[in-house]
Amino acid sequence: MSLGDTGSPHAGAAEMAKLALDVGAEIARLEQLTLDALREEWRRIHQTPPPRRLSRDMLLRGLSYKLQEDIFGGLPKVLRRNLQASDPSVTSPSAERSLRASFKPGTRLVREWHGVTHTVVVLENGVEWRGKHYRSLSVVAREITGAHWSGPRFFGLTAERTDG
Repeated sequence: MSLGDTGSPHAGAAEMAKLALDVGAEIARLEQLTLDALREEWRRIHQTPPPRRLSRDMLLRGLSYKLQEDIFGGLPKVLRRNLQASDPSVTSPSAERSLRASFKPGTRLVREWHGVTHTVVVLENGVEWRGKHYRSLSVVAREITGAHWSGPRFFGLTAERTDG
């Protein structure tokens, strides 16, 4: 069975029922595969190797989701945005844009790093550190640490993710 062969996003009830049966049969086939075969299937479908140490169960879940997503469609954009917004620990590209919206220009952010206190001033179009304008907190965090950091996380504006 080839993924994504629905033809039309507005399939009739009979066609949807047939697709559901096909998806069920494909998932049943996946459940019979070995771990190595599931990894190979992941490579084929995602065009990338599976994450290391991903359990058989998680491989199966990921493949099953991708199969259903390709056939029936993924989550609507509005729902994806709502899910991201509901979990503040999830960092996204819009995290820094929301920083400017949530802090008024002139707000000072202070962080101590290796015994040195760093003060950043929020501007309309970025931030200022040591008298120089930067487009984002992440650039400042990288300048301070020499490593890639999430700027909001470095300055203590986001909660750290906890797994468990």
